[in-house]
Amino acid sequence: MASTNPAPGVNIPDRSEWNTGLDVTLEPLVRRVLAPNPSPYTFNGTQTYLVGIGQDVVVIDPGPTGTGIAGHADTNGEGHVEAILKAIGSQKLAAIMCTHTHRDHSPAARPLQAATGAPIIGCAALAIDDSGAGLGVRADAEFDPLYKPDRVLADGDRLAGDGWTLEAVSTPGHTSNHLCFALLESGALFTGDHVMGWSTTVVSPPDGDMNAYMLSLQKLQAREDLVYYPAHGPAVTKPQQLVRGMIGHRRQREAQILRLLGEAAYTVPELVALMYKGLDPRLNGAAGRSVLAHLIDLETQGRITRGAEAPEQTWTLIA
Repeated sequence: MASTNPAPGVNIPDRSEWNTGLDVTLEPLVRRVLAPNPSPYTFNGTQTYLVGIGQDVVVIDPGPTGTGIAGHADTNGEGHVEAILKAIGSQKLAAIMCTHTHRDHSPAARPLQAATGAPIIGCAALAIDDSGAGLGVRADAEFDPLYKPDRVLADGDRLAGDGWTLEAVSTPGHTSNHLCFALLESGALFTGDHVMGWSTTVVSPPDGDMNAYMLSLQKLQAREDLVYYPAHGPAVTKPQQLVRGMIGHRRQREAQILRLLGEAAYTVPELVALMYKGLDPRLNGAAGRSVLAHLIDLETQGRITRGAEAPEQTWTLIA
């Protein structure tokens, strides 16, 4: 689930350059199938990755199904499962791996498992109310309540097959259960929504945690991955440079909040209006969630305090 700001230093291609449902080779061991779910939050859609060119293959972030989940809106993934199965062809599907369980990432794991018998491996299950508490986060950002992994990977756990080895890298922050997957043979890192190729990510409380997100960014900055393959947007060919810029961007947002609260008490919607000039109104809710995550982090640090709700909760700098 993306946010409202272009990722620092990334040249964003036009959406017309992307075609859904095609099996596109990115490097010898990696292919991509794009889901038909573009939006202001997902850019061109969810990118499902296939790793392996030998006897077996792994699918990373199978994406939406197009059929929706009971009680939830459709996620515009019609035909995506069929496209993935076509790309797999005669190979054996060794595993279906999920970076996290937002509804544009994991629901297609179930029909893929039903069609192939492959185990669902990766992040832990997590189903909470992520509706945005009145701040308007999009419906398909909610967690997938039906996700049931056959195996949960901890940081450093590995899965290997014919010519490929994937290692789990725990990266909480966007969600508490978020994992990245490192392809050891090529130096690629599949970054899910933690680092994306077109935008910063939403950090949405109560599960999203800004302090955890910043620590996870610092963890990736210390690594030596050669390329990032995000769930949304183009590949990142200078990953350390991008992550450094993202850390700087978040620190600038924190400083901006502290400066504003030093002038007056503000609500989250008021802060969004002051901080995000000219923002597409459809993205106000997402911006509000990340602002709230910054506020909660600053409150934990003892630098700001919250007032009573009347009708919106206000936040104030501690002198």
